[in-house]
This record gives sequence, C-alpha cells and structure tokens, in this order.
Amino acid sequence: MRADLLITGGIVVDGTGGAPFVADVALTGDRVTWVGPRFAGTAAETIDATDCIVTPGFVDIHTHYDGQAIWGEEMSPSSSHGVTTVVMGNCGVGFAPCRLADHDALIRLMEGVEDIPGVVMAQGLPWDWESFPEYLNALETRPRDIDVACLLPHSPLRVWVMGKRALAREAATAGDLAEMRRIAGEAMAAGAIGFATSRLNIHRTKAGELIPTYGADPEELQAIAGALKDAGKGVLQAVLDAPFAAWEDELPKLLAVAESAGRPATFTFAVSNSGPPIWESALKVVDAARARGVEVWPQILPRPIGMISGWALSTHAFCLCPTYLPIANLPLDDQLAHLRDPAFRAALIAEMPQAGHPLAMLTRNWDWMFPFGDPPRYEPAPETSIAALARAQGRSPEEVAYDTMMERDGQGMILNTLGNFHDGRLDELLPLLRRPDTVMGLGDGGAHYAAICDASYPTFLLTYWVRDRDGDRLSLAEAIHALSAKPAKVMGLDDRGILAPGFKADVNVIDLAALSLHAPVVRFDLPGKGRRLDQAATGYVATLVNGRVIRRHDASTGARPGRVVRGSQSAPAEPLPA
Repeated sequence: MRADLLITGGIVVDGTGGAPFVADVALTGDRVTWVGPRFAGTAAETIDATDCIVTPGFVDIHTHYDGQAIWGEEMSPSSSHGVTTVVMGNCGVGFAPCRLADHDALIRLMEGVEDIPGVVMAQGLPWDWESFPEYLNALETRPRDIDVACLLPHSPLRVWVMGKRALAREAATAGDLAEMRRIAGEAMAAGAIGFATSRLNIHRTKAGELIPTYGADPEELQAIAGALKDAGKGVLQAVLDAPFAAWEDELPKLLAVAESAGRPATFTFAVSNSGPPIWESALKVVDAARARGVEVWPQILPRPIGMISGWALSTHAFCLCPTYLPIANLPLDDQLAHLRDPAFRAALIAEMPQAGHPLAMLTRNWDWMFPFGDPPRYEPAPETSIAALARAQGRSPEEVAYDTMMERDGQGMILNTLGNFHDGRLDELLPLLRRPDTVMGLGDGGAHYAAICDASYPTFLLTYWVRDRDGDRLSLAEAIHALSAKPAKVMGLDDRGILAPGFKADVNVIDLAALSLHAPVVRFDLPGKGRRLDQAATGYVATLVNGRVIRRHDASTGARPGRVVRGSQSAPAEPLPA
C-alpha cells in the first residue's frame, strides 16, 4: 500500500459525531484511502499529528466570496480557520447573470447590502461573463486555495429578466416568471448548488434603496424554485424580514416554496438580545413543517451577530454626523489630524447623526456595544458596555465611544452586538446549536469587509464552546460534526465533511491546546487598495484541500488546489482501495 500523504498518530474526530479515536489517515490523490490503526504502507509525505486532532475540512455555507473568488486566490479569512469549502451567492446577491448595461446596478447593490466598496468591484471584476454558466466557467479559470460552490442569486436573476422594472420592484409578469424558471433551470444544469433570496428590510443599496427582491411575490419564488424541483436537486436559502416582521408571517412563505418544490430550505436565524424568547415561535413553525415532511434548517452563528466599529472601518457612532462626513473618506492618518483636535471632538460629540443607511443607524446601541481588544471577547460582561462605562465614569456614551476608538493611535474598535446575546450571555445559543435541525453558518466571508469579520467562527467554536467556556460545553465530536458533515449534508455535498475512505481529502490537523483567535486587523489588500478586516488564528498545524497542503503552521503554502463545485455531490459508493 502506498499513499501520497500520511497523517500519523493524531486524534481523529471524523465528522460523524462519533467519539474521537487515535488513528492514521492516508490520502491518495484527492481522496481519503485509510483511516485506522497504524498504516502499514509507505507515503511520499508524512505529517506527525501526535497530540493534535485530525478533522475533516470545515464547510461554511454562508459566504459572499462571489467577487473575491474572481480577483483573489485565497478565500481569506475563511481558509485561515480550517474552512475548505465555501458556498457563495447567499442573500440573493451576486454578479451573475449580468449584462454589460447592469454592471453598475449590481455593484451599487453589493456595495450597500454587503459593504464591498464600489472601487474594489470596479477594479477587481473583469466581467468576462454574462450568464450564470459563464460565471461558473470564469470561476474555473482562476486558481484558489479552497473549493467554492455557488447559489443562483435572486437579485441578478430578476434584473436580467426584468431590467429597470426589477430595480423598481415591480411585480413579475407571467412571462417574467417563465423566463426566470428557464434561466434557473439553466443555472442548475450548469452547476448551481441552489437558489438564494432576501426579504430583509435593511438589505439596501448604498443610497438606501430597497433591493430588487424585497417583497417579491411568493408566486415568483415558487416559479424559480420549480427549476430546482425539475432538476431534483438544490437548496433554497433565504434571509427573511424578521425581526421587522413576525416569524409567523415570514417563515411560512419560505416553507410553502420549499414544500411545493420538494427541496430543502435554510434561513438566517438569531435570538434577540432582550425581552421574551420570541424566536421560539419560529422553532414551533419549523417543528410543524418538519412533521409534515418539509426539510428546513435554521442557520445560526455561534456568537453575537453584529458589527465592529472604528475610525478605520465603515460604521461607527459618528459616521453619519455632519461634522464627520467631510473627513469620512480620508485615510486614517489624515482623519486623526482632525479627530485629535479638542474643538473637533467637542463638536462631533455634541452632534446627532443624520439619516442614512440602516446599518449605519444602528451604531448607537450603547447598552450592547463593548470595547473590543486583543484577545477579542465575544461574551463581554454587561458592566463593560459603552453605556455602563459612561455611567460609571460620569461621562456621556458618545465620549466613551470616541475615546475608545482613539486608542492604539486611532485603531481602537468597538463590538456592536445586535443579536444572539440574550441578557448579555451566549447561554441561549447552546440548546440551538445542539438541535438536530439547526446548521452553523453566517460567516459572511467576502462581504462586510470593513464592518464584520465572522468568518473566524470555526476557531471561536473550538476555543470557546469546546475548550474554554465556563459551564456546559459542546463536545469535540459535536463541534466538528457541526463544522463539517452537517453543513455539507444540508447543501447536498455528501462527498465531504467526513474522514473515511472514499471521501474528499479535505483535512485539518489542529493543535487544540494551542488554538487561539487573534483580534481583527485592517488590511488594504483588496483591488484598488480597498480595506478589509482580517482575523488570524494560531494552532492550525496543517489544512489540506483535495489532498494538498494549502496552509502549514498558520501560513499559506501557496498551493491552489481549490475547485468549483458544480451542483450536489454524492457520497462515495464504496471505499476506495488503499
């Protein structure tokens, strides 16, 4: 027996949820060929995994690397945190299908909904495609470190079929519906992994306009989902308008579409920070739907949902203040020349923000905003909130926020927790993470570049929920299952997420005792020197994709074995010979 690569002596956590065990793992080509006691053959390369855990590669089903997968080779930060497959096209936004005349409209849409600067897209996207199949072909011509799969996004589809009528959110005609279904069928045949839409009120263009899919008639969703039914494959993904609308009103609309198409559905799910547990009503709707055979997966992030604020970032408490607006687009060093002026500080602190993008208007959430340092704390104590610090110091929240962001030469950050932090604790998330019908997601890698950095959640899950948390924790087997086999199964990617012969050779070797999550930093490495938040980790001994080592000791090796995943993937029929 001969293998290309052998991982020896590690504690295998195979992704199935079963108990960890010590074993060797052999890889040949892009497949696992041995998991068991001492491998008796030879290998071209060996990784010593003694005292480390060996896991399947992680699968992040909610990202927005639609642009970065074109202009970049590393799907960072996801690939820095053990992720080996990402799903793009979420929230119904993306770049295909798209005619030449509609480039600017889609750029404005992504700039507002996903906080990707327009200059980044204008310089980074060559637009060497129009149709969705052509976009998948364009993805295939680019080298990258990990695998990417793509949902067909609703907004570009609507604009392709309806033009300006879509941007005006007019109702689709019968002819429009037929054409949307036809193009969706074309996308599924080419390799779309499903279809995504958004009904969320705060998903808007940078100018504040509602997205083309907001309020789309359920008949339109059913027509498009009919293409998935015809194909007999694919997943529906949606962002619903909760909490702006009641779960009982919004969720049945998605479930009706899923039921009519006979396809699985997943939707963004969160708990509120305060008040009664209104999210329980959504779970009752989910339970009822599952009881009648509808496969539905609430999708949850294992830490607070929110934003990071700072002078160098896209949102903060003063970003809509008239005094700040003239310096908003200056480099940080130039901003600081004004921000350090006592008179400028006094004027800014005294001002009220004007109206603007909904996300920017959520930056004075004082009771739920916390100084964010290094190491980053995602369960900060209530007495450390901006509001609590202001009361304790006899100052205004505006003063405390201003001075917090001025720390570290103007690089200070504030964590703004908008959800998943009920009563200032993460306790309510544990029973949700353990539900058999919830799925981990919402990393949002490739989007919200200067406001969110949640693609690091796999490392947070392993450090906080498995190793460090006071009180009840997830077992290691539970956590790895939630990061690998479970999300893969939800998206129909049955060829990955499990360490067993015949499955894809996507593997992590992790020093769990040494694993740590670093504070986010601002980098200017996007096209046009665009900024983004990046967050590193320590403790990933090796990450392998398709049998090749893409990262070793938390650094890229330069290997680019990532592929475009075209549609659902079947589990291996039988183990491959060693």
